[in-house]
Amino acid sequence: MSKDRKLETNLMHSFENKENQLGAVVPPIFQNSLFTYKDWESIDAAFDDRTNNYIYSRGKNPTVRLVEEKIAQMAGGEQAQLFPSGMAAITAACLHALEPNAHIIAIKNLYGPANNLLSNYLPKKMNTSVTFVSGEDIEDFKNAIQDNTKLIYLESPSTAVFSLQDIPEITKLAKKHGIKTMIDNTWATPILQSAIAMGIDLEVHSCSKYLGGHSDIIGGVVIGSHKEVESIALNEYELLGPKTAPQEAWLLLRSLRTLPIRLKQHQSSALKVAEYLEGHSKISRVHYPGLKSFPQYELGKKLLKGYTGLLSFKLKTTNLNEIKAFVNGLNIFQIGVSWGGHESLVYAPAISYLKELSEEQFENMGISLGDIRISVGLEHVDDLIDDLQNALEHIQ
Repeated sequence: MSKDRKLETNLMHSFENKENQLGAVVPPIFQNSLFTYKDWESIDAAFDDRTNNYIYSRGKNPTVRLVEEKIAQMAGGEQAQLFPSGMAAITAACLHALEPNAHIIAIKNLYGPANNLLSNYLPKKMNTSVTFVSGEDIEDFKNAIQDNTKLIYLESPSTAVFSLQDIPEITKLAKKHGIKTMIDNTWATPILQSAIAMGIDLEVHSCSKYLGGHSDIIGGVVIGSHKEVESIALNEYELLGPKTAPQEAWLLLRSLRTLPIRLKQHQSSALKVAEYLEGHSKISRVHYPGLKSFPQYELGKKLLKGYTGLLSFKLKTTNLNEIKAFVNGLNIFQIGVSWGGHESLVYAPAISYLKELSEEQFENMGISLGDIRISVGLEHVDDLIDDLQNALEHIQ
């Protein structure tokens, strides 16, 4: 495949062996559990390099491998490993990077289950410790480094408030101290933020969001160097058994082909929605890196090649009945926990965060009852704005 070809073309054609597809325009699904070999010597050689040979589909599968190759190429990484969920990818990457009694630096505004993993599960199982920082100032990270710091965990833009971290400066600091860096890059996707090119060691995504884009699969991926991902494949992936099914990988392959054009529409509509909300008298603040009023707008232009469809805003009320009336008053925006699909969704982070996190952790994230998150889908933007306008009438 020519290195000069553009992203859109590579997502359509890279790594696909058309001759072996019998002319099928869509690659087949290898829905089989095992692969047979012609003789002892052949399978014996395969076991010597089992991450690059097909032996058993819990390890490698051709359908899954094709998608991994496309994602790695898109992200500028050497290798990718698919997982059956974003949290499986996050957990595997953390276990790979850490050791007992290690120290972690992480930003405060993390995805809830990831926050729970770092602050509760890993300390109990591995005696790790974590320091949470705002992440907006490089001094936060410098001051948090300890002798046993092994991992810096980023999420940029962050959960709920979409704050940014200066990725190149943080990775430079981490390399100076021999610390691995990891980022949840789900919001931006590899298309809009080249985290690995900025020095990140491990990039993770929930494939259930924009990479999948159709709200019909659950998946995750870890991207990095051959050395890092190979180690994850032979240890955390192989030993813990988080297999990606060929059918889900095939659906993800379908989705990758339309990812660039979907992102353009998500961005176009989300920016118009954000500008509308910013001018509304019943909203005190809109969190969206694409707005010029966003406090880190200039940093966003440095890090991001564009913006997606996920944003949040704060209602000028903490009256729970009014907040519920607003959410229930929406018709096109459906109430749901995920995002990144073709449909528009609304969610109040307080619903689940207060169940997953302590009240102190919730407050530290800077989230209140009046914070609302929306995922702007592919419906016509005028209809989405009308839907929001009608629902906002429920607030006095």
